[in-house]
Amino acid sequence: QTPPSPNHITSSFSENSSDFQTTMADRDHRDRDHHRDRDRDRDRDRDRRRHHRDRDRDRDRDRDHRRRRSRSRSGSRSSSRDSDYHRSSRRGGGLPNSSSDLGPGVPSGIPQPIVPGGGAGLMPGMIPPMGVSTAGGLLLNLSDMSQAAQAAQDKINRELFVGNTPPGTSEALLMQFLNGAMRRVNLCPPDATPILQCRINQKFAFVELASIEYANKALNLNGIPFLGAILKVARPSKYAGPHVQAQTWQQFTGQPLPPGVSSSIVDASAEEKVNRELFVGNTTPEMTESMLRDFLGRAMEQVGLTTMPGNPITACRVSGKFAFVELRSQQEAANALNLNNIPYLGTSLRVGRPSKYTGPETPHGNWEDILAKFMSGELQLKNVSAATEAPAPVAQPAAVGVRPTPVVELKHMLTQQDLKNDAEYNDILEDTRDECSSFGTLKNIVIPRNGPGATKIFLEYLTVEDAGKAIAGLAGRTFDGRKVEAAYFDEVRFANNDYAD
Repeated sequence: QTPPSPNHITSSFSENSSDFQTTMADRDHRDRDHHRDRDRDRDRDRDRRRHHRDRDRDRDRDRDHRRRRSRSRSGSRSSSRDSDYHRSSRRGGGLPNSSSDLGPGVPSGIPQPIVPGGGAGLMPGMIPPMGVSTAGGLLLNLSDMSQAAQAAQDKINRELFVGNTPPGTSEALLMQFLNGAMRRVNLCPPDATPILQCRINQKFAFVELASIEYANKALNLNGIPFLGAILKVARPSKYAGPHVQAQTWQQFTGQPLPPGVSSSIVDASAEEKVNRELFVGNTTPEMTESMLRDFLGRAMEQVGLTTMPGNPITACRVSGKFAFVELRSQQEAANALNLNNIPYLGTSLRVGRPSKYTGPETPHGNWEDILAKFMSGELQLKNVSAATEAPAPVAQPAAVGVRPTPVVELKHMLTQQDLKNDAEYNDILEDTRDECSSFGTLKNIVIPRNGPGATKIFLEYLTVEDAGKAIAGLAGRTFDGRKVEAAYFDEVRFANNDYAD
């Protein structure tokens, strides 16, 4: 075979090269056409999206315009209805309550059905008048409100105020004492519990009785002695019922008042009590109610400012740097104003009328004036040093020859009847523990239920000083009309359970 000539090879290569260039040129044209078509499609999509966005904006604008126009028409209709309603009210009408009020074509005298969501003759969504039943079953019943008000008033009529409660009195102890007192004097059956609840505050309490009849009878407890205090039993200030005639405890039982207690305490009105109260300023934290009461009362007795024997101060309330004392008569309250500036425990006490006092101004001097009159012979003092430097009361043993010990013996607080019931015995034990723990650390308490120590209470404190505080705080108190005796008890006999006298 003859090989191709060089010229033939060159000619073939030229032809192939020309075809390749033509092919590449066609591909370039196709690529440009493709990119141009793609750009055109992209522009068309962008225009379509812009058109849709403009159409949505126009649709929103039209909807807002229709809503504003509808709201405007609704407000005009509401104003028109309000005007029609007020014109109807001025003519003596009101809300439509019969078919004649609802428009023409509705026969008169025919009860109207309850409109869903409203009442008879009411627009849906309107609040029905009182006593109207709605389709939802709501009933605004006047009788229910009346019953609730009656129940609240009944509770007020069954409540009583108990004033002058000793500090530290527990609710259980006060309820037990008052219930027992009502049973003993036949103000209720022997097995009844007339007092159901008790709320204690610092110097007073409120008790709730089982019935109004029991509350009326319990008013006769006014003036009953309790832990050295005279309880004030009366209606609360919010009571608006009829006046119920009652007696004081002393009139009802025939028992006399404790020595040194004036009958004005149980017979006093609120205004009269203000006239017997005095403000005491510049007190210090270590001054307790019993310390102030004993110091000021003793000072008045020793300089002749009392009108009868005994401590003239019946109550004392300490609050921070001041206190209030209540005296047994208005005259002794006026006399006590002369104690102003009396020195006590490193400070001079300010004694004056409280801010709520509205009576006439009482002429008086100061403690310096009392001493000046004594020095000039105008006033005879029984014991100047005792009046000016009288310390807090010191406990003294009731029996001669008994040395101070940490054990205290209490007499005349209980009876055999108090020890029979287990539940009542446990209540007495717990209440006595709470009360007597205020004087110091109480290690043990024993209340024998039988034997020589029955009806006695024995308190074992951590120190002799705590026992002395307990004797000073408890001696001389009255419990259910009985005067309590407090004395030291031999600790060896106590350890051997020998409680005999």
